[in-house]
Amino acid sequence: MSAPAPAAADRGGDWDIVVGLEVHAQIAVESKLFSGAACAFGAEPNSLVSPVDAAMPGMLPVLNAGAVDQAVRTGLALGAEIHRVSAFDRKNYFYPDLPQGYQISQYARPIVGRGALTVALPGGGEREVRITRIHLEQDAGKSIHDRDPARTWVDLNRAGAPLMEIVTEPDLRSGAEAAAFVAELRAILRAVGSCDGNMEQGSLRADANVSVRRPGAPLGTRCEIKNLNSMRFLARAIGFEAERQIGILEDGGAIAQETRLFDPETGATRAMRSKEDAHDYRYFPDPDLPPLVLSEERIARLAESLPELPAARAARFRAAWGLDAETARRLAGDPDRAAYFETLARSRDARQAAHWTTGELAGALDRVGRGIADSPVSAEALGALLDMVADGALSRRMAKQEFEEMFATGRAAAAIVEAKGLRRIADAGAIEAEVDRVLAAHPAQAAACRAGKAKLLGFFVGQVMKATAGKADPKAVNETLRRKLGYIGGCRC
Repeated sequence: MSAPAPAAADRGGDWDIVVGLEVHAQIAVESKLFSGAACAFGAEPNSLVSPVDAAMPGMLPVLNAGAVDQAVRTGLALGAEIHRVSAFDRKNYFYPDLPQGYQISQYARPIVGRGALTVALPGGGEREVRITRIHLEQDAGKSIHDRDPARTWVDLNRAGAPLMEIVTEPDLRSGAEAAAFVAELRAILRAVGSCDGNMEQGSLRADANVSVRRPGAPLGTRCEIKNLNSMRFLARAIGFEAERQIGILEDGGAIAQETRLFDPETGATRAMRSKEDAHDYRYFPDPDLPPLVLSEERIARLAESLPELPAARAARFRAAWGLDAETARRLAGDPDRAAYFETLARSRDARQAAHWTTGELAGALDRVGRGIADSPVSAEALGALLDMVADGALSRRMAKQEFEEMFATGRAAAAIVEAKGLRRIADAGAIEAEVDRVLAAHPAQAAACRAGKAKLLGFFVGQVMKATAGKADPKAVNETLRRKLGYIGGCRC
């Protein structure tokens, strides 16, 4: 069920924000879309460039079959229509980092047609976001402007990298909704394995088309914000742009259709160029690439290769492990996190496993900028720590301290506990002896407690815990003190 569209923050009247996205996802294959050059992040500039990527005369494109398969698998995961016949076009525009002077893309006949993705909204409820199409295209290179005050440098390593462009209808109504959509889409791409979803490295980035209107009015003039490479920047850019447009309209002005850039330092968007329409690109069929024809057998094989998707996994976590909806979504949204949790939860308290996976472990990984696949504490190692808590050998407070050392050193929980002598005292005889020593050391308080001052029980618990350096089992200490001081079942006997 869709939630009602929220109004933008207004300056004298209600406005609706209308957002459509174009999400560019670099396809997880080893080579480029039309050449054998490798796709890798961080290589020396211009070291991954073939003659095809550099547009040398006479060089012809050869389509990467693996990229085609990944686009089909993505479309299937989104419940979208797979076109049995699609075609490549030339999209003409001119930049220093586009050697051909055109981009090989798809327009009128994309590989994937209409689909939909249901997104959990930040404020509750859900929204179905319609997918217009997914098309294949090659990436451009990269222009570098900050190395020389008078010149622009060009790195063509990214030129020809295989992209899926996932285009939505204008169904989103805020920056927060747009960020939620991209997060959900990213989870699906990562689960399918068609894109690594690394926004910092540019593997996943979004262009946001933003307009505003009075409720019930036709769509307004849109502005496109280019190359947003984080969820936070996406939400902030849309929020600023909507307020900018509202201000112009309420002051009697008109919105110019244009492409804009977002500055994360100022939180503002700025004009880049006037916004082109499709006819400005002069699309025409690429004469070097025949139509792409997909057989029914190939599509069926790719459908069978799909893994469990995040929504299905979250539903299973709720049913099998008794998790709440938000925790299940957080765990299921990352395939590595989901696998870690399932290993950790096996034969243990699932809620505790979920708490540690999304709490202490996630926080520690965020602090050092690592993913869960690179965690220095394996699920098995963390499980051994949780077993010590469950067995009463460690308190939860001690376990959190030991986890920090495990994370920093990679040592096993048992080795740390033994080396520090931190194992919890659970032996009834040892606890009783310590209680007797504390009572003997405080005879006046013991007499007062026996006479009815029950609040002194807490004093004695604290004294025993202090004497044992926090190692004694608090529950056993409390029970022993109650028995010694005449408090049984909550009553003084």
